[in-house]
Amino acid sequence: MSSVLPGPTRLTATLSPHLAWFVALGGFLAMYAPVYWWASQGIWQSEEQGHGAIVLAVLVWLFWGLRQDIANSPTKPSTWLGWSVFGLGVFVYFVGRVFGISVLEFGSQPLVVAGALLLLKGVPALRLAWFPVLYFIFMIPLPSMLVDAITGSLKVWIANIVEALLYAAGYPIARSGVILSIGPYQLQVADACSGLHSMFSLSALGTLFMYIMGTKSRLHNAIMLVAILPIAFVANIIRVMTLVLVTYYLGDEAGQGFLHGAAGMVLMLVALLFFFLLDSVLNKLLRPAVVPVSAEATSVEGP
Repeated sequence: MSSVLPGPTRLTATLSPHLAWFVALGGFLAMYAPVYWWASQGIWQSEEQGHGAIVLAVLVWLFWGLRQDIANSPTKPSTWLGWSVFGLGVFVYFVGRVFGISVLEFGSQPLVVAGALLLLKGVPALRLAWFPVLYFIFMIPLPSMLVDAITGSLKVWIANIVEALLYAAGYPIARSGVILSIGPYQLQVADACSGLHSMFSLSALGTLFMYIMGTKSRLHNAIMLVAILPIAFVANIIRVMTLVLVTYYLGDEAGQGFLHGAAGMVLMLVALLFFFLLDSVLNKLLRPAVVPVSAEATSVEGP
């Protein structure tokens, strides 16, 4: 009499894939949990980089939603390519960790995750997870050199446009550089009001919206993508105008107090409104024409 028992080979084949994923997840957390903790105690508490924690939550949601698709994808590990990408990511992480360069620490994430997917499942899994892998980019803090180079020009443009609009509306406003004088008050367009970080945040939000909507039209997606930065710039102008008017009517304390923080919410709401309106307009303009089929063309003639 013989009995059929699960042999060690079958048991190993059953457990190995799950064990490999747990090892990969554990390694990722060992590398980046300290980075996330440092960010949560520092840059993620600032207005400029506060979107980082939201991006992390979105990434967890995206990968969780793709877990079954990735698990069911064909297992065709790309060993050479996977180790190359993974090794590059670990090297970038190591350099950033040793020298305290947060741009490199966060920037290594897409390489590490892409390499792990290639090693565990192969190219099919990476194709499925292409968007969340690239979405890690929005967690990377903007380099200070880039911020300093762009912020100055943006502040001047915004101050100039706000002055022109409010002066045309009849308000007693004047400008000297990035300082706006309205009535008895003077307001300086600070770095946080330049709109650079809000453009980055809205880019993250806009690309996520496009991914969720899943519009197939390349022209539609291209227009939406190009429109993200102009929409963010216009929304930031509305934000600065709101702060100037709040200060003019309610005083300096109101402009620098709670309403100053609430103006950030106004910026995002205005930007989202513009974005949704643009999407709606494009859906109507680029909708493929439906050619009606006449009854005569569909009728079947008898013998």
